[in-house]
Order: sequence, then C-alpha cells, then structure tokens
Amino acid sequence: MINYIGIIPARYASTRFPGKPLAMLAGKPVIQHVYEKVSSVLHEVYVATDDERIYNAVVGFGGKAVMTRTDHKSGTDRIEEAIEKIGGNFDVIVNIQGDEPFIEKSQIETVCACFDNADTQIATLGKPFTSMEAVENQNSPKIVVDNKGYAMYFSRSVIPFVRGVDKANWLQEYPFLKHLGIYAYRKEVLHEITRLPQSSLEKAESLEQLRWLQNGYRIKVGITDVETVGIDTPDDLKHAEEFLASK
Repeated sequence: MINYIGIIPARYASTRFPGKPLAMLAGKPVIQHVYEKVSSVLHEVYVATDDERIYNAVVGFGGKAVMTRTDHKSGTDRIEEAIEKIGGNFDVIVNIQGDEPFIEKSQIETVCACFDNADTQIATLGKPFTSMEAVENQNSPKIVVDNKGYAMYFSRSVIPFVRGVDKANWLQEYPFLKHLGIYAYRKEVLHEITRLPQSSLEKAESLEQLRWLQNGYRIKVGITDVETVGIDTPDDLKHAEEFLASK
C-alpha cells in the first residue's frame, strides 16, 4: 500500500496579492478551503509556510503546519524541506497549490492513481482545452504527451502547430491539453530533483517541470475534466466569492 502525504506550500509575500493564503473567502481563509479539500482525500496533510501568521492560522483551525526557510526559490524546494522536518514513512508526496480553494477530490485522486504504476516517478494533471482563445493564453501552459500518457514537453506557446489547417479549426484536429499545477513525486525523486541546477529550457519558458524533463525524469499526466479556479489577485477573490454564491 502506498503512503501518501499532501503538502500545501503557502507564502505570505506575493507580489500580486500579499497575504493571499489568509484572505477571507466565504468566512474562511483561502488556505483553510484548500486544506479541507485535500484532507478529504489524504490522511496526512501539512501546510508548509515561511510566515508565522499563516502557521498560526492553520494551527488555529485545527490543521497541521510546518515552518520552512524564507529563501526557497520554488514550492518544490519548500516541500522537500518540509518533508525532511516532518519525517515519517511516506512513499509519495502530493503538492497542492495554496491558492486553489476549488481543487476537487477527483483531481487529487487522479494524480495519486498515477502511482499505481510502479514506473511513475512524478505525476501531474492535464485538462483538455475547450477554446482556442484559452490555448493561446501564455499563462496556461500546454502539455504534449506520448501514447503512454507521459509528458514529452510543456510550453507557454501553442504546441503542437497544426499545419495546413485554419487556426479556428485546430481544436477539431488535435486535443490540446492544459497543464494544471498539481504535482506528486516519489520521495526519493523529490529529493533528487530539488538538487538539480536550473536548466536552459526551464529558464527559457519559466516552467520548473522542464528542469525535470531535461534531466531525464518522466512525468505521468493524469487527465481530468475539472477546471481549477486559482486565486492570483484580489479580483480573482471577488470572482471566487461570486462563484461560491452561485453554487
């Protein structure tokens, strides 16, 4: 049986939305919404943070939290430190973004199911695009996968290029796949990838997962039909309130 642990990295200092994890959404901090969603699937869940305000808020609502250094360059590095501090006999670490209060139980289950295959080192999620406008958005990375469901490449550009077809019809010709930023790693793989230097592809696209691909690691892509609604700005929080009210 595989032992899973969920880690939610959460920073206070966000350039576009400082204090985002503690912003109130339907009477609860955003980070509490995320924590409760993940806890409905995984038995062990921790918030990894560099800020005592977030730490105290999580402990205050009955959650588990661990303090990490302030100088981490990525959420993956923060997760590695958190796992070292927490200890325990965990096989797979699931990384859920702290600004995804609408993440669904099925999405977490899908990424975990990728590890039913003993060859899976890293897993993430992809969702079919439904409009070319969304495909062309550089803030929505695209994934190209092989016939076994492993990522071949991630890009902010529109990939692949559909030759000889009017762009308005590209979605009918190829199933473009959007990358959703939930990851899971085998424990030993997480330890290895956090020790890799930045790669040229990662720097070019500003996508951390390209460092892993460029170093020969394989990333299994689970498919979901559920869209996530992340919160990056105060405006996003307003939309999230409206979304919850409509439900």
